[in-house]
Amino acid sequence: MQMTEGYITHRGYRTYYVVYGELGPETTPVIGLHGGPGYTHHHLEPLKQLVDAGYSVVLYDQLGCGQSDRPDDPSLWTIQLFIDELTALREQLGITQYHLLGHSWGGSLAAEYALTRPEGLQKLILSSPLLDSHLWVAEANRLIDELPEWAAEQMKQHEAAGTTDSYEYGEAYAEFKRRHICRVVPYPNELVKSDQGMGAQVYNTMWGPSETCATGNLKDWSVMDKLHQITVPTLFISGKYDEATPLQTERAHQQIPGSEWVLLENSSHSALFEQPIDYLATLTDFLGDG
Repeated sequence: MQMTEGYITHRGYRTYYVVYGELGPETTPVIGLHGGPGYTHHHLEPLKQLVDAGYSVVLYDQLGCGQSDRPDDPSLWTIQLFIDELTALREQLGITQYHLLGHSWGGSLAAEYALTRPEGLQKLILSSPLLDSHLWVAEANRLIDELPEWAAEQMKQHEAAGTTDSYEYGEAYAEFKRRHICRVVPYPNELVKSDQGMGAQVYNTMWGPSETCATGNLKDWSVMDKLHQITVPTLFISGKYDEATPLQTERAHQQIPGSEWVLLENSSHSALFEQPIDYLATLTDFLGDG
């Protein structure tokens, strides 16, 4: 499989990208937006298998994480920065027609980007997306309540006290992750790489200390009441045990006229690893339809 990597520049900083397959008029690329904010492209690497279905795949590390530059400036970390970065990537790689896939926070970015009505966007895939921070946290609290009593108590206690860096919180949070973030054992290597390359400043500034505790500039963010303005064909894909819970995804799905939603019964927040065959088949069916 052909692979090309390099950097684009935006606001004077370098953004790392990798292309699987060949960009050109014969293929419509799928651009993948990773989660976080501040995670890395590695957790989307299995998407490169879409090359076998006739697509090229473009992944990149958003500014502040992975192999991209990491400016030490918390004021940078806004949704608009990442919208502009995606536009710069498209322009500098000469991409005119494309599909967009966003996972988790990447789904937030993909939805916001689609709402700008960008030229060339063909289809939109929202994979376990964050689309309303208040609803996300409310559902996270419900999932915490369903944990074993010791884990629920530790998570609530330390999130309230602001001591999420404690060993006890880490043990309880690991229980949450095993149930609702990734159910694969051992933990996939691509997710380990994303954890290792994570940009902590981006994550803490925009979101907070953990997936279930929002204290950053996204804590009151929602795009739910704007989703009806998205006009491109849209697919939601998520897991039954997902921290992006079925309640959240169904509510968002109902807001986009004509959108599709596939719920994977044996997955949580990492369906690309938990049910890879089903996940990729769902994508190729959607992308190839029409």
